[in-house]
Amino acid sequence: MSEGRGGGGRSWRLVRADTDAVPASVRRFMARARRRRLRAALPWAVGAGVALIAGALAWIVYGTSVLGVRAIEVVGADSLAPLDVEQAAAVRMNQPLAGVDLDRIRGRVEALPAVDRAIVSRSWPSTVVVEVVERTPVAAVPVGDAYTLIDAEGVAYRTVSSRPGGLPVARLAAPGPEDINTRSALTVLSALTAELRDQLVSISVPAPAQVSLGLRRGRTVVWGDDTQSDNKARVATALLERKGDTIDVSAPDVVTIR
Repeated sequence: MSEGRGGGGRSWRLVRADTDAVPASVRRFMARARRRRLRAALPWAVGAGVALIAGALAWIVYGTSVLGVRAIEVVGADSLAPLDVEQAAAVRMNQPLAGVDLDRIRGRVEALPAVDRAIVSRSWPSTVVVEVVERTPVAAVPVGDAYTLIDAEGVAYRTVSSRPGGLPVARLAAPGPEDINTRSALTVLSALTAELRDQLVSISVPAPAQVSLGLRRGRTVVWGDDTQSDNKARVATALLERKGDTIDVSAPDVVTIR
């Protein structure tokens, strides 16, 4: 670069200074400044990378069928067919497993009359597990030529063509949780001793105060109402070895045998 006109002007030239020309203290200062800038920028870079990875994973898990529903596993079905449970669950295949509404599935499965409760869970990478707990029958109510099973809450949930072995016949006009006669029958059944259960054939409740048990060999236990059922059960059990076709424990303190 030159300054002025003609041969008398001065010429200037830019020259790159050698590193040694910069004082060591300045170089150390500049190096520390660069390290500070790098340290300050590093958390932001790491955070951005983590956010990017997390976003990608979330999109894969919640927004695609890569981890979608491929199968439904039914556990605990006995009287129910697993296919019936699957159809009630109504799980949409290939939807993201992470987005499956477990509560709604549980509600649909528990709407099945034979299901007492259901537990629904995810089994990664691609399965919805539906565990059902079926109702346990405590008696069979004759309805025409068939039998309706009721559980310990009085819920009538299934009709079968023949009485299952080991279940007593419950003669009830309108079985159900709200029926007073059904509740009386269940109270008495829950109070029976093992000896009475072993001999029990039927329980009849035409009215709340007219409960009676039908035992083997044509014997009858007149129970009366469902009060003092534990005491009545103990007294009736103690009298099973006595002769007589009818044991009346409706007043357990004054028992009659005929």
